Amino acid sequence: MLKTIDYFFSISSPWSFIGLDAFVALADREGAEIKPFLTTVVEENGGIYSRNRPEPRRAYWTRDLKRWSKLRGKTLQLDHRPVLSDPTPASMMVIAAYLDGQSWLHLTSAIQEAFWTRAADIGDPKVRKTIADAAGFDGAQLLLRETDADVKVKWAGDRDYALQCGVFGFPTHRFDGELYWGQDSLPFLERHLQGDKP
Repeated sequence: MLKTIDYFFSISSPWSFIGLDAFVALADREGAEIKPFLTTVVEENGGIYSRNRPEPRRAYWTRDLKRWSKLRGKTLQLDHRPVLSDPTPASMMVIAAYLDGQSWLHLTSAIQEAFWTRAADIGDPKVRKTIADAAGFDGAQLLLRETDADVKVKWAGDRDYALQCGVFGFPTHRFDGELYWGQDSLPFLERHLQGDKP
């Protein structure tokens, strides 16, 4: 029977970026399909934006990001990041790629790498087009798709589903009714995929 993992993530989540490659490798090893659900922090379920956390927790969060990014072989530009526009439209571009049967994972990786490694302003449509084109997509076509009704419906539906499932932060992986929050929970997801359900 095909294993399906619901993958809740945010384009603007550094943890989603850090853990993406390891998660995809795990899914490939276990023969599991990844079903994407894009949204933003679900405050109704207890999610907290980093900007709203007390400074000691923000400081630890930053140190932990640096530790994990080094462990995962990722580069993050965290210090002296410029003020960037709303990254939400980038999610619409990924949703459009997914709905059109294109490699949404490849596009996600390219956009997140640009955002977190180079602090690219992915809220700017010209920047998104350049990233998509460089990754082998038709950036102009994807930009046009961002405002289509089916893309908006999935965006709204993804948030509703995240709320219903109890998701609050990213990335969250859901398999067989069980939630695994955080890229550091992948070992537990792996055990579950191999038959050891908690």
